[in-house]
Amino acid sequence: MLGTINISFKRIQQLAIPAIIAGIAEPVLSLTDAAVVGNISEFSTESLAAVGIVGTFLSALIWVLAQTRSAISAIISQNLGAGKIESLKNFPSQAIYFNVILSIILLLSTYFIIEEIFVFLNAKGRILEYSIDYFNIRVWGFPLTLFTFAVFGIFRGLQNTFWPMVVAILGALTNIGLDFLLVYGIEGFIEPMHVKGAAWASLISQALMAILALIFLLKKTDVSLKIKLPVHPEIKRLVTMSFNLFIRALALNMVLLIAVREATSLGKEYIAAHTIAINLWLFSAFFLDGYGAAGNILGGRLLGAKKYKKLWKLTKRINLYNLIVSFLLIGMGLLFYKQLGLLFNKDSLVLSTFYGIFGMVLISQPISSIGFTFDAIFKGLGEMKYLRNTLIGATLLGFIPTLLICNYFDLKLTGVWIAILVWIGFRAVALLLKFKNKYYVLAKKEK
Repeated sequence: MLGTINISFKRIQQLAIPAIIAGIAEPVLSLTDAAVVGNISEFSTESLAAVGIVGTFLSALIWVLAQTRSAISAIISQNLGAGKIESLKNFPSQAIYFNVILSIILLLSTYFIIEEIFVFLNAKGRILEYSIDYFNIRVWGFPLTLFTFAVFGIFRGLQNTFWPMVVAILGALTNIGLDFLLVYGIEGFIEPMHVKGAAWASLISQALMAILALIFLLKKTDVSLKIKLPVHPEIKRLVTMSFNLFIRALALNMVLLIAVREATSLGKEYIAAHTIAINLWLFSAFFLDGYGAAGNILGGRLLGAKKYKKLWKLTKRINLYNLIVSFLLIGMGLLFYKQLGLLFNKDSLVLSTFYGIFGMVLISQPISSIGFTFDAIFKGLGEMKYLRNTLIGATLLGFIPTLLICNYFDLKLTGVWIAILVWIGFRAVALLLKFKNKYYVLAKKEK
């Protein structure tokens, strides 16, 4: 059983393709909101800026706690590879409740000071007003998303990415339909709700996804949501992994929030242009994460089975596939270069600013593919401490010094994206070297 872990091209696609579709659900919510509100008849630039600020902030919160999905997946897949899956009977339900409780605590800790947070991010006037309106509705989907992600982590650990894909497709389609219905309205039936309509569309979609995730969990697995004591021994490892990933996510989100703050300080056209660029980059990041998910799932299982040669072979294959995907993304970006900007906004100054930095979004794709692939595989291997240190290093030694230098030369939004490129490159190189120095050595020693 342990010697027959399948890492063929077909098996990797079976895991990766559904994971790609499932992974882009969250960025699709933000992309759709941005595209729809960016084309409303009044104050479209301010509306797009508000969705960008709130979307980045909520993504930051989600990414902080969504890291538990990776920890849950790693623990389950490693135990599956070691032939100890039966010992995890009470673990999944305890992990889900752990995730949901954390999300509620974090939500309450930010909800009552949100205006101060947006002011810190340089939002003011109509942009601040729209940001608060959008946040006050969409924020209630935060615990729902974290519940859904925890369930996705269980499915991933069980080597199944199909049902998360189904949930994500239905959620994304619902969001797109409701965005057009609620933002623009239907004359004589539904009044246009503008930014608030986009928020309601996202919240309803997130609720639907949580309900579907719960149904599939109960119907398609043996997992029970009944809490049984004592606390499972793996919960301690989950907390440790999650803490390291929590610190890592704080460093990651520091970069995203500083970038938003810098863009907002330059003016509404700059934050609107940055919103388009960062949403496209996040979409591609989750797209690339699909193959990373296959590496995460199979890598953790191979580590549990101590199959290091297969792990090395798997890593090379996943990196190759993801590099191909990254160049396809570049090709699509070049092919639809002008159309992508027009999809989000028609303001000439916003578009010229966006086109000035979109080239860097495209250049980042191959670098991101290497970083994201190793990042996902390292999560499956339980290397959370190293991932934490790499992100802190990339932020403090890469992004921040580069941004300060670019600000000194007054490079404006171009400087922000140069700093982001340095940050991505730092991560990719550090993770590649670590994998080669540790796991390649173990593969060579394996008989």
